[in-house]
Amino acid sequence: MNDKTGKSGETGSDAATMVALLSAVDGAEQHTQRSLASQLGMALGLANALLRRCVSKGLIKIQTAPARRYAYYLTPKGFAEKSRLVAEYLATSLNFFRHARSQYEDSFQVLLARGMTRVAIAGNGELAEIALLSASSVGVTVAAVIAPGRNIEHFHGHPVVGDLDAAIAAGAEAVVIADSTAPQQIYDQLIGLLGQERLIAPRLLHITHQNTPSQKRERAA
Repeated sequence: MNDKTGKSGETGSDAATMVALLSAVDGAEQHTQRSLASQLGMALGLANALLRRCVSKGLIKIQTAPARRYAYYLTPKGFAEKSRLVAEYLATSLNFFRHARSQYEDSFQVLLARGMTRVAIAGNGELAEIALLSASSVGVTVAAVIAPGRNIEHFHGHPVVGDLDAAIAAGAEAVVIADSTAPQQIYDQLIGLLGQERLIAPRLLHITHQNTPSQKRERAA
């Protein structure tokens, strides 16, 4: 849920990073460049680049600290920018949530129209959480969550399985993709096994659809 672009021209992930940085600088603790990088979980070089950008924009000021180091403080302009970014990020996130939930509800309605009421969700992040909410709202049962490599038994009360076979064994009739990191890869892996009727991906994932082997044979005939 992260490449959304707001009014500022920054993507959602950029805005979130800037909010985190400005909030950290605005906190009670006095920060150095290294301590900021550590708190934000980013490389020191990236923290340096972001701080320089904020300083050039007048959002942050630098003061000399002991031992030839520097301390960073938020300017009034930086405080106003932080408030604006927070509001914009929350609005963008809420809009994305509504947009994603609507598309997943539509996807589940398609499966219901095809007589399928039990599905597996491929994914286990924030997008999968939205898909679970959408499934519940339209009366679709999530039989399993496909999450290879995850060492957990349940995801929000639903059994976690490692592959398609296990999902089918759990009663899934179709799969809905809800993974924002590698949706195309998941689609490519499953389309030949499930076909278009049983594999669903909402438009927001921008999947490039392929023809199944049976469809290719039909066209050739």
